[in-house]
Amino acid sequence: MKEKTFEEALSSLEIIVKELESGNVDLDNAIKKYSEAMELAKFCSDKIKNATDAVNKVLTESGELKDLEIKE
Repeated sequence: MKEKTFEEALSSLEIIVKELESGNVDLDNAIKKYSEAMELAKFCSDKIKNATDAVNKVLTESGELKDLEIKE
């Protein structure tokens, strides 16, 4: 898969889901589209995880990145 942005991958995934939900896709093509959808879903999931990890880091006074700890 060429490097896509999260938004491009999500849009492609939405299109495939709509095509599969329509029921107008033959079995061989549906399997191909399902495989592509799973790759796109993993790509999006990985992007979200990486973004979440980045957001959960805070810069400490020493300049090091550290996990954000929320005290209740």
